[in-house]
Order: sequence, then structure tokens, then C-alpha cells
Amino acid sequence: MPDRMRDGVSMYKWNAKDYHKSSAEQQKWARELILKLALKGNERVLDIGCGDGKVTAEIAEKLPDGSVLGIDNSIEMISFAWDNFSIYPNLAFQLVDARNMNFISEFDVVFSTTALHWVIDHLPVLRGIKRSLKPGGRVLLQMAGKGNAAEILEVLETIVYSKKWHGYFTDFAFPWAFYGKDEYNVWPKDVALKAKRVELVPKDMIQKGKEGLSGWIRATWLPYIQRVPEGRRDEFIGEIVERYIENYPPDNEGFIHVQMIRLEVEI
Repeated sequence: MPDRMRDGVSMYKWNAKDYHKSSAEQQKWARELILKLALKGNERVLDIGCGDGKVTAEIAEKLPDGSVLGIDNSIEMISFAWDNFSIYPNLAFQLVDARNMNFISEFDVVFSTTALHWVIDHLPVLRGIKRSLKPGGRVLLQMAGKGNAAEILEVLETIVYSKKWHGYFTDFAFPWAFYGKDEYNVWPKDVALKAKRVELVPKDMIQKGKEGLSGWIRATWLPYIQRVPEGRRDEFIGEIVERYIENYPPDNEGFIHVQMIRLEVEI
């Protein structure tokens, strides 16, 4: 498996523009999560794994007397976020690895969505969160959880280990960490935090036909896609899409459904 980080910077080359276009479902889930924060409007908020910045910008809109900092370890994402959302005076972005946060008693709220499953060891992240919180501060995290994307992962495994594609995946190891209640009922205590709620939440990822599904795969399944030479990626993605809809056909309106599991942690 190739290193996913170098000096705290993502080794995957994100196409932030593609992600921005193909992450509407993630944005919808983030909006639902933001509502759970019940922000008063004067808080200082940290958004861990801010990606392209659009969710961080929505948080900024809810903070007329506050501010939000979005951090991410992707240079491409942070550049895109600055280019597209710098009009918000109460919003900033920094290139920071979530495992190496050095904020001290700065934030009223720490928030993260669709990001922390990219991190294998969560204890450094939780220690950083603990240090970053003001007294009485709150934490709300959502990430891919135990059992996430089982159906599409089954399809991927079949394709990856086929004779046609296996040569590109000889030293491949599963790139994400899908944790559950067992881990998050313990880990916050290890860093002197107290989890108020730890919940696995089923989500229906809806994509608009083959084009929507292929766009989502291209934009977000980088550990698989970037193993394949660029000239063969369309073929690889097309095979994933065809195999998936063969097993899980679109609904009557042509929408394709991918069953996801999110782990929500409230501290």
C-alpha cells in the first residue's frame, strides 16, 4: 500500500472540481448534521476535513457573530475552497492534518463530516480535538461507519481481484477505517472526553443513473481509481458501474441507490 500521507499532506491527488460536482448527497447529510448543532450564531467552529469548503461556507452563514475554520490535508481541496468561498469574512481555511492539530482552547464547536474514515488511528485526532476545545465546548462528528458501502465494496473486490485488473492491486490494502460503537464508546474516554451519543445511522446514497454513479466513484474512490493508469480509468469505472447496476438495478425513476452507514458521535 502506498503512503497516504507525506508530511501530513494527502498523497491522493483530489480533483476538487469533480468532488464539488459529485458530492451533493454528502452535502445533504452535512446539512442535516449542521441542524443538530443548533448554533446560536456567535460560536467559533472548527470543521475537520472540510474538503472543497462548501459545507464550511454553509456553517459560516449560520455564524453572523462567529467564525469557522476549515482544515484539510489536501492542497487541491484547500486551494479550491479559498478560490470559491473567500467572500465570507468569517471563514478561513488551513492545510492541516487532523492527526497533528495544535489548536489550544480555541473552539466552541468541533465538527466533522465525511472525513475521519480516511484516518486509521483516531486517538491523535481526538487528543487534538480535546486540546482545541474551549471549556464547555461541543463536538459532533460523522464518518463512514461499520458496515458502510458493503454492496459496492463487494463489487469492487470482485473486479479488483479479477485477472484483468489484479496486476494494479498486488500490494493493495483496504484504505479506510469504518469504526462503530465498540471503538467510540471507549476512545473518547481515553483522551478525557465524554461521548453523549454514539450511533450508526443508515443512509441511502442516491445517484442519478450511470453518469451520477460513475462521477461519484471517480471523485471519491481515489484509493482504487488512482491505482489504475489514467488511460484505463474510464474502462475501470465503467466496469464497476455495470457490475453494480447488474446486481442492484436502478429504481423506476432511473436512480441508483448505494446503502451507506454513517457513524455519528456527539461529545
